[in-house]
Amino acid sequence: MNTETADIKAIEQVVATVERTQRAKDVEGFLALFHPDALWTTAHGKVLIGFDAITEFTRAVLPNASWDGKVTYEAVHTQFLRPDVVAVKVRQVYHSADGDTEGAPLYVMTKQEDGSWLLHAGQNTEVRVD
Repeated sequence: MNTETADIKAIEQVVATVERTQRAKDVEGFLALFHPDALWTTAHGKVLIGFDAITEFTRAVLPNASWDGKVTYEAVHTQFLRPDVVAVKVRQVYHSADGDTEGAPLYVMTKQEDGSWLLHAGQNTEVRVD
């Protein structure tokens, strides 16, 4: 397997871990995905700068989050900006009894010295159907 293919599989695994930790309300598992200097914007537009802000928000919100269905995340496009920086377009679908709603997150990930990938910047955007 070439390096880029291995990296894409590792990046897809980060996206799958976002899905798993969100579903399980696993705060520590979710936070382990972030670079210390991360910048994160929630689906509702709240801007979180730095790991401490992301941690405070996640610990306050994720354990009490409620939804009546399940959410799926899929990496639909991966663009290497440099060998160690990637932009990932994600398709996020909330499946509920009232019907599906969709989000379109953009994750910027950076490759660490140990070869792992961490979320460095994220912008979550609701998809509105008119």
